[in-house]
Amino acid sequence: MTRIVNLLSGPRNVSTALMYAFAQRGDTAVIDEPLYGHYLHLTHAPQPHWEEMLALLETDGEKVVRERILNPPAGRAVWFVKNMAHHLIDLDPAWLSDPRVANVFLIRDPRQMLPSLVNQIAEPTPRDAAYARQAELFRELDAAGRAPLVLDSRELLLDPGKVLGELCRRIGVLFDPVMLSWKAGPRPEDGPWAKYWYHNLHRSTGFAPFTEKKEPFPERLRPLLDDCLPHYNFLAARAIRAGG
Repeated sequence: MTRIVNLLSGPRNVSTALMYAFAQRGDTAVIDEPLYGHYLHLTHAPQPHWEEMLALLETDGEKVVRERILNPPAGRAVWFVKNMAHHLIDLDPAWLSDPRVANVFLIRDPRQMLPSLVNQIAEPTPRDAAYARQAELFRELDAAGRAPLVLDSRELLLDPGKVLGELCRRIGVLFDPVMLSWKAGPRPEDGPWAKYWYHNLHRSTGFAPFTEKKEPFPERLRPLLDDCLPHYNFLAARAIRAGG
């Protein structure tokens, strides 16, 4: 049985680096945000270059779930699906409880994430930040006995080997040290939006060391931060830790 690792991330959370890490494994195939077209089609959210993306992407979310997410490539033990949590709207949620699926939430402290998000979305909303949707999905999965997992990007960057090793153990696959580095440049699995979003990642060869933002938090983002923090704190209390 192929293990489907369903990442439910927020934006600007090193989710693509995590996808690259899994892509190094010889037993793994990856896919980049297959529900993005579905999300844009339903919301017309003010994302960068959304009209271009809509022309390129599959917009039928149920079809994507059926034909791509739950249809792993043959001959691979692991199918890593990088999803954004807020892309999961107006879909039958039954697929999240498929026994092959391990649901993994990736979060980042909004005090660190929101100042980065405004570089792509000038006026982000709670939906764009995705914390409320992540917390909602976590609670639903937890109540259904599906034992969802949480990664905090800070913990991941503090000790990638330890945190990835523990994640692999919990999802039932062996950790492979090749996950800790990759060649600089784009990957063929990158979504077509990579040219707008992945510049820094394409210069990387592994997980960057964790660094705190030094700049004062933008005052105009305070209301959004207040909305996001309770959801982040709820999930962060359940995250896999680098320090024990």
